[in-house]
Amino acid sequence: MSLIGQSVTVIGAGVAGLAVARALALRGASVTVLEQADAIREVGAGLQISPNGAAVLRALGLQEALDAVSIRAQAVRLVDGPTGEEVTRLDLARLRPGQGYHFLHRADLITLLLRGAQEAGVTLRLLSRVQSVELAGRPSVTLEGGETLQPALLIGADGLHSKVRPALNGAEQPFFTGQVAWRAVIPCEQDAAPVVEVHMGPGRHLVSYPLRGGTLRNIVAVEERAKWAEESWTLRDDSMDMRLAFAGFSPRVRGWLDQVQDPWLWGLFRHRVAAIWGRAMGQGGVAILGDAAHPTLPFLAQGASMGLEDAWVLADTLARHDTVAAALAAYQSVRKPRTTRIVAAASANARAYHLSGLPRLVGHAGLRVLGRLFPDAMLSRFDWLYDHDVTLAAGDVS
Repeated sequence: MSLIGQSVTVIGAGVAGLAVARALALRGASVTVLEQADAIREVGAGLQISPNGAAVLRALGLQEALDAVSIRAQAVRLVDGPTGEEVTRLDLARLRPGQGYHFLHRADLITLLLRGAQEAGVTLRLLSRVQSVELAGRPSVTLEGGETLQPALLIGADGLHSKVRPALNGAEQPFFTGQVAWRAVIPCEQDAAPVVEVHMGPGRHLVSYPLRGGTLRNIVAVEERAKWAEESWTLRDDSMDMRLAFAGFSPRVRGWLDQVQDPWLWGLFRHRVAAIWGRAMGQGGVAILGDAAHPTLPFLAQGASMGLEDAWVLADTLARHDTVAAALAAYQSVRKPRTTRIVAAASANARAYHLSGLPRLVGHAGLRVLGRLFPDAMLSRFDWLYDHDVTLAAGDVS
């Protein structure tokens, strides 16, 4: 169906929201993005865009912008946390060279997506906090202050605490995994290799890689604990708590953590992949994507790439099908199985990183042998993830 002139409202100016806004605007839709903040600020820390996510940015005409603000990753090193000895190394050069594997600051990705959306004609409305979403006859969004919007198509890219997801699926309760994560950015040592380092230890692990031309180093440190922590990106913690949690790790890790002041802390909760991703309503409809549809644990670095894939597939199915109902059914049928598999794989990684005792010794020994005899075997296990390109069906729209 033609999207030319179609009224679309996207809730949330994050990765998925801005990507779907550009994708729809390039196909002729009249898109408005609602953002509750008063500005698009530098928030968050580093993230990784694997080839499956980079393929979407290329198809949206943003490859050059991505290359300008990212670092191309060379490898992943799995390291024994306490000793600092390398367990095995995964060579990322074997991945599709056209897209590559990228490290970048979350703020830089948001900036390039925002510019791309605005260049495509998208309107950004700041200070637009959604009070309620009603799905009766036509999607209806009420903002704080009383204003009501009724777009033909409403898209919920409003993250973990989505207002659109419960309107489609009803209220749901996530559960605490017994894990918390600290995140921080520190100055990076000179000539740091473009490598992801995963330092693994009993009940905890730490991931680090360089950002912004090697001037910064991103840190995400995860610990298993019984004490509950809020599921929020805006909670600070005492840096001493993080240092104590990793006091038994190598001098390299402890040296990084000594530089951290007031890290961000968030509790890791497990959510179900949404049962319903969209609904046709009259001539229009409503859909969700990104974290609103499938929040994931951060152990496969796929949050941003999944949101990019969602954005492309949603825009593409809307353009390709004759009705909104057919488009939304196709969108869910394509995305739900894949994201369910990714979420499950991320959860499995958490267990593998935190082994202790004999299972840890045996597991690390097996990784060393596998890395020496079959160096590509571990990475090839994820060909289904990294080699997948949602844009191949139709080509780019840039």
